[in-house]
Amino acid sequence: MRIFVLMNTDTIRIRGARENNLRDLSLDIPKYKITVFTGVSGSGKSSLVLDTIAAKSRRELNDTFPTFVQQYLPKYGRPKVDEIEGLPIAIVIDQKKPAQNSRSTVGTYTDIYALLRLLFSRVGQPFVGYSDSFSFNHPQGSCPRCAGLGEIRELDIHKLVDFDKSLNDEDTIHYIAFGKGGWRWIRYAHSGLFDLDKKIRDYSPEELDLFLNSPQIKLKNPPSNWPRTAKYEGLIPRMYRSIINSEEGLLHAAVLNPMLTMGVCPDCGGTRLNPRVLTCRIDGRNIAEVCAMPVSRLNAWIAALTSPLAADLKAAIGARLTALEEIGLGYLSLNRPVGTLSGGEAQRCKIAKYINSSLADVLYILDEPSVGLHPRDIERLQRSVRRLRDAGNTVLLVEHHPEMIRIADHIVDLGPGPGIDGGRILFQGSWDELLQSGTATGRLVEERLPFKTAPRGGNGVFRVENASLNNLQDISVDFPLGVFGVVAGVAGSGKSSLMACFRQQYPDPEQVIYISQKNIGVSLRSTPGTYMDVAGDIRKAFARAHHLKEAYFTFNGAGACPVCGGKGVIVSEMAFMDAIETTCEACGGLRYKPEALQYKLTSPATGETLDIAQAMDLSVRLASAFFAGTVIEKKLRPLVDVGLQYLHLNQALSTLSGGELQRLKLASYLGVENKIFIVDEPTDGLHIQDIRRIIALFDALVSQGNTVYMIEHNLDVIRSADFLLELGPGAGETGGRLLYAGRPAGLRDCPASVTFPYLLT
Repeated sequence: MRIFVLMNTDTIRIRGARENNLRDLSLDIPKYKITVFTGVSGSGKSSLVLDTIAAKSRRELNDTFPTFVQQYLPKYGRPKVDEIEGLPIAIVIDQKKPAQNSRSTVGTYTDIYALLRLLFSRVGQPFVGYSDSFSFNHPQGSCPRCAGLGEIRELDIHKLVDFDKSLNDEDTIHYIAFGKGGWRWIRYAHSGLFDLDKKIRDYSPEELDLFLNSPQIKLKNPPSNWPRTAKYEGLIPRMYRSIINSEEGLLHAAVLNPMLTMGVCPDCGGTRLNPRVLTCRIDGRNIAEVCAMPVSRLNAWIAALTSPLAADLKAAIGARLTALEEIGLGYLSLNRPVGTLSGGEAQRCKIAKYINSSLADVLYILDEPSVGLHPRDIERLQRSVRRLRDAGNTVLLVEHHPEMIRIADHIVDLGPGPGIDGGRILFQGSWDELLQSGTATGRLVEERLPFKTAPRGGNGVFRVENASLNNLQDISVDFPLGVFGVVAGVAGSGKSSLMACFRQQYPDPEQVIYISQKNIGVSLRSTPGTYMDVAGDIRKAFARAHHLKEAYFTFNGAGACPVCGGKGVIVSEMAFMDAIETTCEACGGLRYKPEALQYKLTSPATGETLDIAQAMDLSVRLASAFFAGTVIEKKLRPLVDVGLQYLHLNQALSTLSGGELQRLKLASYLGVENKIFIVDEPTDGLHIQDIRRIIALFDALVSQGNTVYMIEHNLDVIRSADFLLELGPGAGETGGRLLYAGRPAGLRDCPASVTFPYLLT
């Protein structure tokens, strides 16, 4: 007799989650609902949602593919969890930009451009070809001069070739594989066309033209070492064909770009398409002009088409454009390169792609989708998230924004602190129950800071004149110095462009410190310990205590485990299957050899005794206590001040979020005076409690004699400012105008303000 156990299919059942700082968590998540995970920064939200739930789902999905296919799929670690039941297929919508590709635009990324190509091939006049003819990534449609890139990259041959050297000299041609003996060098050295010991500058005009400009030709009577089917090609056309106008040029841009002069392609005017394609029009517009329109205007143009051949495509294109509009991206144009989008814009493009999907019973995981959004745009985001749920899907959000938490059907609050002080479930329930829970989130989620009662007046001004970058409408404005200022406005209104003009026009660029959320040169070997310059001090402390060299206490040098070479893991290659990564048994993953670990250091402050691996694994808070009274504690204090006390000294910077990297960079500047800080949305990814700390930190920076201007949407930050600029009223071509400049409380007298109604709620 068979016994069937019926599993509850309405919940995702998680038992024993221990990833990162999670404390053996067990919970049930309702399906077909919106569940929001909140808690202070570093409390374990991402560890639970992304590193456990998402990783488990995507890893098991990958296992269903043949092993040959798996080598091309993203790799996910095995999460530390006892079991997860009822787990749907997960789609993660994070803030990572799509891979950098100069051929990828908003139109191609959202698949709208493919539909437009089909529309023009059906309806456009005169007929110039089928769908592929309108693709700038296809030979039939691309501009022959720029190969569909929209820009020309002119090669400076004198930066590529050292004319004072011969082909037999080293480094005559300054690019990969053109060095002596390289596989590209062979095509010139083995051609029999040149004297290999003759300086390039001494070539005859005919030889030089053959070396530099020859098209592909089949050699007559080539030497015996010349490949039988190969063709000879001059250096310049070869560079353009196989490197400059190919993906290799992007891969090795750091080497190539110094040899190039960039500019808009004069033949296609940046449209990427050839002249024949551009003659095809619908209602007087070609496909390039249509893609240059903002999404909101393009949607209206599509809706006005009357051709019966366009009927079905109108609906499909209109649905996708409407999804972009509804999520607050109506100001974007389809020809906008994906690489120029912010993390938040890229994430919202992904959400818009899935809103019209026919898939159901999918687990959508969104990582702080409110980042970079004005309160007005939050309302649009709420509608989009609800549409994902109402299509029969489960939605998990990692969020801090009160208005996004409010739409949850179920809330999970983690904490109580960051790092080792977090990783526990403090609360599960509804919004109303959260308000009565007594957690930090429950206490602060509805609390509003008042307008600053005595805002600073400043100590001088700097005037930005005629700012016209991007969508700015010839703005001139006085920026008070010595104040805590905020630049506000809806997403795409021109805030970042205005502050870029500030930086360009300010007479002393060394005085201006711009702190964005972009990476700070992270790598697997860069850590908070190395960034704050304390790793060397810790090694010195061990070396002094035991009269040994510093290198003895580094896993990149003499202290490295001899088995794994200081990596802590052994990687076994498995041909076309996934490489197997196992913890090194010799060092237990600690990276150090046993001889280095036998030496201990005792803290005079705590009396605790640690080896070098244990010391490097301390959190910033515990390391500050262990090394109290030393230069190490002094160097770590700024990390505590910016709320990063939970980071471990040996934690790879590649694991940090954009907001954490930004605060790490800020920490390195604390204590300076007479500087102007321009900070791009520093509250992104921060809990309300951490935002209060950041406000106090920037206020203290101003009190020390600095100026701070924050590009921000957070309403508590705006109320706490001395000075406020608001741009708008809309985004893109409907923005770029100065709506208000003055004390934040004075915004009530500005009827054009988009922000003020939200400051009252």
